[in-house]
Amino acid sequence: MELYNFTEGQLNGPAEAAFVDGLNAALGVALPPSYLDFLKAHDGGDGFIGDHYIVFWQAQELADFNREYEVGTYAPGIFLFACDGGGEGYGFDIDEASMPIVRIPLIGMERQYAEPVAQNVPELFVRLALEPAG
Repeated sequence: MELYNFTEGQLNGPAEAAFVDGLNAALGVALPPSYLDFLKAHDGGDGFIGDHYIVFWQAQELADFNREYEVGTYAPGIFLFACDGGGEGYGFDIDEASMPIVRIPLIGMERQYAEPVAQNVPELFVRLALEPAG
């Protein structure tokens, strides 16, 4: 059974396994195993999960997007991996041992506005499918 289901849209094919295996070292961040498993199945993609539009970034885009959004300056301890195509990003709270997924505004980004939404990537799909948009 597929863990990652879009209501509408498309997930990409797998990222190169060797690239994913070296990602933590390349980024200097220990990403959660559920996310690395996701990348090994789907290297990004975009579409709707229920009423929520989401863009999962490709593995090779992660460093650039986190640098361009200046996440380390405005929301230290958050590592973004997706956005809603508008004003919100999805990332891991890497300061927490369990590294929950949080939703955070991209404009006026501050760590205090990070809202926990899921404990791992499969749960993110379930939560967004059940949560009304807006």
